Amino acid sequence: MKDKKKIVKEYKEKIKELKKHNKLYFSDDNPKITDSDYDLIKKEIIDMEKQFPFLEKKSFSSSNIVGSKPSNKFQKIKHLKAMLSLSNAFNINDIVDFLKKVNNFLNTESDFINLFAEPKIDGISASLTYEKGNLIKGLSRGDGVTGEDILENLKTIKSIPLKLKDPKIPNIMEIRCEIFISKKEFSKIKEKFANPRNAAGGSLRQKDPKQTSKIPLEYFAYGFGEINPSIFSKQSEFLNQISKWGFSTNPLSREIKSINDIEKYHSEIDNLRSSLNYDIDGLVLKVNDLNLQKRLGNTSNSPRWAIAYKFSAEKAVTKIKDIIIQVGRTGAITPVAKVEPVTVGGVVVSNATLHNEDEITRKDIRIGDTIEIQRAGDVIPQVLKVDISKRSIKSKKFKFPKNCLCGAVTKKEVSKNTKKEDAVRRCTKGYDCKFIAREKLKHLVSKEALNIDGLGKKVIDQFWALHLIKEPSNIFNLDYKKIKELEGWGDLSVKNLQQAIEKSKNLSLERFIYSIGIRHIGQENAKIIAQFFSSVKEFTKLFQLKYRKKILQSLAELDGIGDTQIQSINNFFSKDQNIRIVSNLISHLNVIDFIVKNSEGKFFNRRLMFTGGFKRMSRSEAKSIAENNGAKVLGSISKKLDILVVGDTKPTKKKIDQAKEFNIRIITEKEWNDILNS
Repeated sequence: MKDKKKIVKEYKEKIKELKKHNKLYFSDDNPKITDSDYDLIKKEIIDMEKQFPFLEKKSFSSSNIVGSKPSNKFQKIKHLKAMLSLSNAFNINDIVDFLKKVNNFLNTESDFINLFAEPKIDGISASLTYEKGNLIKGLSRGDGVTGEDILENLKTIKSIPLKLKDPKIPNIMEIRCEIFISKKEFSKIKEKFANPRNAAGGSLRQKDPKQTSKIPLEYFAYGFGEINPSIFSKQSEFLNQISKWGFSTNPLSREIKSINDIEKYHSEIDNLRSSLNYDIDGLVLKVNDLNLQKRLGNTSNSPRWAIAYKFSAEKAVTKIKDIIIQVGRTGAITPVAKVEPVTVGGVVVSNATLHNEDEITRKDIRIGDTIEIQRAGDVIPQVLKVDISKRSIKSKKFKFPKNCLCGAVTKKEVSKNTKKEDAVRRCTKGYDCKFIAREKLKHLVSKEALNIDGLGKKVIDQFWALHLIKEPSNIFNLDYKKIKELEGWGDLSVKNLQQAIEKSKNLSLERFIYSIGIRHIGQENAKIIAQFFSSVKEFTKLFQLKYRKKILQSLAELDGIGDTQIQSINNFFSKDQNIRIVSNLISHLNVIDFIVKNSEGKFFNRRLMFTGGFKRMSRSEAKSIAENNGAKVLGSISKKLDILVVGDTKPTKKKIDQAKEFNIRIITEKEWNDILNS
């Protein structure tokens, strides 16, 4: 088995790099790596999440990352509907998995659901809002929820309609588009910009629209956010209609009706892309039926009904100079190869991930080896293979250290469910390990947690070395006078940091739970737990042993919280040091009570459970509908359950008998549908 500690450490570093390049890409429009390299970043992360399922519960999960924080240059405005990122596919097996998930969610046995394919433009995402045919708002993507007001700059793109006259146009229509500069036009100004995307982004972020107008920007409309009233039934119909209204749409887009059609089209566009007058990095595949899109909905950051099928990654050959060990937030020990600098996809790299101890053993990776690397899912490439023929006769097998960098003995945990040994070695000292403690701080201030702008990982490292921050509560008692004396820090940067820290004190209960970094508690788990506790006061009852056992039994009944999460929560709060640190943190925060998603829903404040298969929808869809209607979905029968919904296909008799014993209301699939349609 692979060393779990190393896996988490490597995974953590990958996510760190992904976030860094997300900012460069989405916010600064100045990527330091190619699109292919960026995609390889995400691919390696996704591959790791697939290979090591425990990573999906990690707070760092790639699925939690959408865009980048809007800048302060423009007014910030919320999108009517969030601009989510797309999950990626890198081969046909990924596409097959995507289609399988779609079919499972929709509870259909269809071999293939019609898709619509569009070239994925490498540009700047923007949103255009029309009210009664008039363009009233133009926003950048921002962080997906809030964008920058760049309307006047967007108006300089002559092909964007300012007024639509067709009486069929919806009262409100949010058009999503990708802004770009053609290769031909970029060639005229390439000395001023790093790449076409940088040119387009820099132009759109000019304070003076006259400066924007000097660069001939173009766009393709590809989708929509809010449309009221909704008048379209298919993605293909939507694009066809808005093209008639004067919007630019990509002429290479088309319907896809089979797996073979996907591969053929992917290959066709891949071969064609060098001759196109704009940059693309793959295909976007969408479920064509908009009603099915609505049913499928979204995960926390990406639609279930769409996926980006990226073009192939690039590889290179280099040599390993050294193998170092890194320690992650959860104590995971991860090996990283320091390699001779080599250019991969236009970017010079000097590190390659080795995943874990088992990976090193399986591939027999040694210091001094000549290796083939691939940028696939991270800025840090992965090692594909070793060229044994070039290995020195003096080469020695790499001995993986059994101790953490702090000196503590590491161990591989054994899964309670599978009884198998974990792949990752871990240091179990928690905050007593300075390496773990420092990484926990980096998680705490991250975008998805306290979101403290200006207190990034490098600053944490700097403040840690200067003993300014050693544990979470120290963040709120910083010595700003001392910080002002540091190189690179001035009055303005210190003031901005103070403001960001003050702003971070107000956060939701789910963000707080996520931020404290309990192992296996990611953002989705944190939401479920926050809904259960409702307030931080109730949450702190976990600190007391006399309450904890009963609380954990109740938590275990929730759908989405399993034995792994329960054991992890128990382990975390069994340590007095963790309780002290979390208590001190709470004393500096204003943790806002959990807000129920839909207090007027048909199942508001009701506890539901499902058993058996449904004819009209999958259990996943039924659960999603219940939660959207204000319900809490449980995973086991208890006296707290309000309704047991029994599907027509193979319901569990034991659960039905238990529900009857507890006098719980039992409804059939038909009654469930009747309530929804009432």
